[in-house]
Amino acid sequence: MQKEIKISCECLREGSVILYPTDTVWGLGCDATDPKAVQKIYQLKNREESKSLIVLVDSLEMLQNYVGSIPAKIFTILKESNKPTTIIYKHSTGLAKNTIAADKTVAIRIPEDDFCKDLIREFGKPIVSTSANRSGAPTPKTFSEIAPAILDTVDYIVNLRQDEIASKSSTILRINENDEIEVLRE
Repeated sequence: MQKEIKISCECLREGSVILYPTDTVWGLGCDATDPKAVQKIYQLKNREESKSLIVLVDSLEMLQNYVGSIPAKIFTILKESNKPTTIIYKHSTGLAKNTIAADKTVAIRIPEDDFCKDLIREFGKPIVSTSANRSGAPTPKTFSEIAPAILDTVDYIVNLRQDEIASKSSTILRINENDEIEVLRE
């Protein structure tokens, strides 16, 4: 695993796109602070930039560096959740502008997956995590279901867990204007 983390970090530092296993499905990733790298993911997915991407951070501390204050409710949800949970935050700072939705929100998750956490920790910055499919195509449940168009255009494919079946996508929650939690996807 350490070899894969080292190679992946080198790719991320170069502005490259990696294909990697996450705590949910196989993902396309890049440096979430590099707008050119993020643009490559939009192009690879054939996706409009108006549709935001999920960003992964390794800890609550890293999360606070990019969203500022976190409501107490969110701390509780993140500590008590037993499945991957993505939160849509109202404000962010330090991320590439093209990771942020038109309404100025950003979707961020702290993965429980060891590879993801170690990769982000070693890289030292958030990374993008979006499913490894073209926009509108089904999300692949296994590595073997990833389309050749994706496999042929990423800069690096992480050589781990390629025989596993992916779990389902993360739960998505949003903090609304009244600081209430809304469930967008369970």
